[in-house]
Amino acid sequence: MKIAIGTDHGAIDYKSEMIKHLTDKGFDVDDCGTNSTESCDYPDFAKIVAEKVASGDADFGILMCGTGIGMSLAANKVKGIRAAVVPNVDYAKLSKQHNNANIICLSGRFMSLDDCKACVDAYMNEEFAGDRHERRVNKIMEIENEYFK
Repeated sequence: MKIAIGTDHGAIDYKSEMIKHLTDKGFDVDDCGTNSTESCDYPDFAKIVAEKVASGDADFGILMCGTGIGMSLAANKVKGIRAAVVPNVDYAKLSKQHNNANIICLSGRFMSLDDCKACVDAYMNEEFAGDRHERRVNKIMEIENEYFK
């Protein structure tokens, strides 16, 4: 499984440790930046990761910024992306089970690195539940198709 990961300066301290965590588990990780602590614009990195996931170049994406919110907003502008802010393990599990999120967005400011790792692990260990949730995800995609033809 290939995972695309991107951060802005607000979570750069977590990125290398998250990459190590994932590669130690056998995942192929595509580092999409940033590689600096200097202030940068999170939409640039959200777009790179989202485009890789939407195109199939990555199976899943992880975005990290100060809160995860900005990354989520930017990534969700790319057709085919369902990016969820996951502040804890329960949200991570449900984002996969109920929403079939293909990117999770984490906070470098309000979550510890261990909490971020736990969220990624929880997400990776879940399956999309389908059934009534599939119907709802399909409705999200129908809305998307109305605006992105």
